[in-house]
Amino acid sequence: MSFLNSRFGKRLRASHEFYDENRSPKRKRRRIGDPPPSSAKSPTKSPSRRTSALNLARATTDVTNTPVRRRKAPRYNLESGDRFVLSLDRDSLRASYSLDDAPHTSPSRRKKLKVPSDPVTDQANDLYKSVLRTEFAGSPKASPSTSFATPLPARRSLSFGESNPFDTSPLSPETRLLMNQPRPRIRQVAKAAFKTLDAADLAEDFYTNLIDWAPSGLLAVGIGEQVFLWKGDSDVTKLCSVSTSKDEYSALSFMRTGPTIAVSTYGGNLDVYDAETLCLTRKYPNAHDGMRIGALSWTSYVLSSGSRDSTIRHWDIRDRDSRPIKQSVGHTQEVCGLKWSGDGGIQSSLLASGGNDNKLCIWDLRGVKRDTGFSWSGVSAAANEAPSVRSAGTFGEKTSGTCPLYKFRQHTAAVKGLAWDPHLPGVLASGGGKDDRHIRFWNTTTGTLINEINTQSQVCNLVWSTNSHELVSAQGYSTATAPYQVCIWQYPSMRLVTSLAGHSDCVQYLALSPEGDTIVTGSADQTVRFWNVFPSRVPKAKVRDSVLDFGKLIR
Repeated sequence: MSFLNSRFGKRLRASHEFYDENRSPKRKRRRIGDPPPSSAKSPTKSPSRRTSALNLARATTDVTNTPVRRRKAPRYNLESGDRFVLSLDRDSLRASYSLDDAPHTSPSRRKKLKVPSDPVTDQANDLYKSVLRTEFAGSPKASPSTSFATPLPARRSLSFGESNPFDTSPLSPETRLLMNQPRPRIRQVAKAAFKTLDAADLAEDFYTNLIDWAPSGLLAVGIGEQVFLWKGDSDVTKLCSVSTSKDEYSALSFMRTGPTIAVSTYGGNLDVYDAETLCLTRKYPNAHDGMRIGALSWTSYVLSSGSRDSTIRHWDIRDRDSRPIKQSVGHTQEVCGLKWSGDGGIQSSLLASGGNDNKLCIWDLRGVKRDTGFSWSGVSAAANEAPSVRSAGTFGEKTSGTCPLYKFRQHTAAVKGLAWDPHLPGVLASGGGKDDRHIRFWNTTTGTLINEINTQSQVCNLVWSTNSHELVSAQGYSTATAPYQVCIWQYPSMRLVTSLAGHSDCVQYLALSPEGDTIVTGSADQTVRFWNVFPSRVPKAKVRDSVLDFGKLIR
């Protein structure tokens, strides 16, 4: 029976014939298949019954005005199974749980800083991924053609002797072995400072160094026109004050083997005190021609000072003469960082200097001696002028210390933070300012760059730990991470161990305690904070004297 002769078609035909188009107040809606309306009015003609039925049938079969063409459903050829059971292959599971290892990339010395996280949480996440990776890798990889089929077991179906019938653990033996393995102990670092001291009027100047720790435990802090000493829970003691009211202290540094401390001012004066007796031992007035002295460093009894006049001058405090034994010129702007590699004197140590000209210089002063026949400007000393010094010895005249051994130009901002690695001789770490934000490591033996890392923050100061192979950086302004932090880095991987937050302004000053377990930081927020960040020093085991040692036998 056709649709036109069906009962439903007859009812639709009857309703269509009953409807009068001329009496309808609404406009007739155009349907698919109707002829387009003409502009000229044609005389109304009664449509034939056959034509109306065809139009009605055509309209009723396409009520939604959509094409009638049907798409063929894709056919899937399932090789086995009479039911559809969803089964994911191991590749999909590894991708879902992010178990795939990171793709191997070419080694690059430029690294971006990762967001600091909790080491305990990271260790737990690594163990969780290892368990999932072990469980998913237990069965062989399924072929792509059978990905929709039920995976087949890796062993024979009737092989029951391989598993323990009393074992109720859902984990495989490999996974249980992995979970029972000893894990490395994670060192917990206290995130808060255990002591905070007020330091009103502490200078907010990137080019100053106003905090240092003596080997005896004395802490020196320069505040304005005065220098104060503090030790443990004792009272604060005033060491000295400037002689003129318009001058202020700009740098201070302790000798590595005693209580001797050197202090310098914005006016270019340099003094040496005994921190225990509070007595002035040496005085160098106008040491840098009235220019600010912002960096000081000791090696044995030789004191080096860097100034705004872009020169480095070296002073032997055992010499009665108040003139320097050597002047090194290698920077074109202010010298803001100085650090000797050891305490063996100028004959066995190297000097690193950083300047506001973005340069890092390495100096070798072996063979230096004074010559009274020349002045600073090169004329005779008969005119009562300060004599110059020249180099002599194995390197020849006027060569040792006159020119830097190496000059590195990779930094793009002022180089202030300098630190020699106490565990690897010849390795130097340097930190750049606000426009550089990099910590770079140098091999001063070969003059090459070892590694560099972008801290995304201004590096104000650096110090190495003597108890562990880690580096501490005091940071200032930042563009990506939280500013004003103290970061601890593990060397040589340069993994961020943790970051300490507490200061509300740039952390300009940084020093390490004699025991090597505590650091002190000073900031422009006028606070000095103490942090316990490193493990205690492990005492060396005593070697028992052997009875077979011929040096101990009595002859």
